[in-house]
Amino acid sequence: MAAPEMTKPTDDGRAKFDVLVEELSAELDVQRASMFGMPSIKRRGGKAFAGLYGDDMVFKLDGPAHAEALSLEGAHLFEPMAGRPMKAWVQVPPAHEQRWLELAKAAEQALG
Repeated sequence: MAAPEMTKPTDDGRAKFDVLVEELSAELDVQRASMFGMPSIKRRGGKAFAGLYGDDMVFKLDGPAHAEALSLEGAHLFEPMAGRPMKAWVQVPPAHEQRWLELAKAAEQALG
């Protein structure tokens, strides 16, 4: 059985991701990475905390930030394989891109 086809980002989605990485890099020691085959952001020498899935961003969150992200219209638990949601990861559509920087910072902090 073939692996499910991953949602690929559009040029616009990739551009928004690049802007987010630049904004985060101005404040935090982060770097680009690849996680599950998607463009991701991780703490330098550490773990990934955000990624671009299609044109949506996914963030590894906990506590109030997790609940707040899930409450955004269209947001849901990240489920790269059907029937296997990743409970800590929230997928947030580009309709909320103005919140992505705040969510990325919360995800980076949640790494401890």
